[in-house]
Amino acid sequence: MRPERIEPETVPARDPEALRARAARLNARARHFDAREVLRTALDDPETGELALVSSFGAESVVLLHLLALTDPRVPVLFIDTRLLFPETLSYQQEVAAHLGLRDVRVLRTDAARIAREDPDGALRTRDTDACCALRKTEPLERALSGFDGWITGRKRYQSPGRADLPFFEAEATQGRIKVNPLAGWQPEDVRAHMAQHDLPRHPLVARGYPSIGCWPCTSQVAEGEDARAGRWRGEDKDECGIHFVDGRAVRQGATP
Repeated sequence: MRPERIEPETVPARDPEALRARAARLNARARHFDAREVLRTALDDPETGELALVSSFGAESVVLLHLLALTDPRVPVLFIDTRLLFPETLSYQQEVAAHLGLRDVRVLRTDAARIAREDPDGALRTRDTDACCALRKTEPLERALSGFDGWITGRKRYQSPGRADLPFFEAEATQGRIKVNPLAGWQPEDVRAHMAQHDLPRHPLVARGYPSIGCWPCTSQVAEGEDARAGRWRGEDKDECGIHFVDGRAVRQGATP
């Protein structure tokens, strides 16, 4: 059973320097941990406070969600419905949540009236992809995360050069949060092996040539030999939606904050 929630003023992570020190201590402690041990440490350590897992229910998401279900299925899972997701993703989200017995999946959406006001023709993505991601994804997530002391992600070091040194525990100093990356050290073969070993449901679009899945207007099929993320924002100088923060600002991975 998880410990009682520690009130924010008693969690050292609220102070930027204390937060960085806390992340450093957690990383030193977890240096040789596997993903399950990292996740359990994050959830059981009172000083990390209240955590939520953020999931896109995309191509590889089921692995981390499965580890969470084994560890504590009561932990809140935040799923951002941008209102531009593939129908297959929406169905898959419900299938996976039911299959794994996740008890607290929270669907986040930007208010429809605001979208109608700021993107009335649905073409904001063609004029400013970053603004579209901020409106539909980054901002609703940040509002939801404001109620938590930290969050858990499925990011991995192999996914991009900017993630090559990704630690298990990160300090989001400006937000006053800890970010936990239990799968940081995993390779693609680890993901495939875990899914096969536990017979986990696959996102149906993967078999149709979509190894990385976002909103349908900005996701295309990937040809053999292309990078797995080549189909995301094809033709744009962009490879991240901007939900990860550097110095208090939402930025694309590898972009200058």
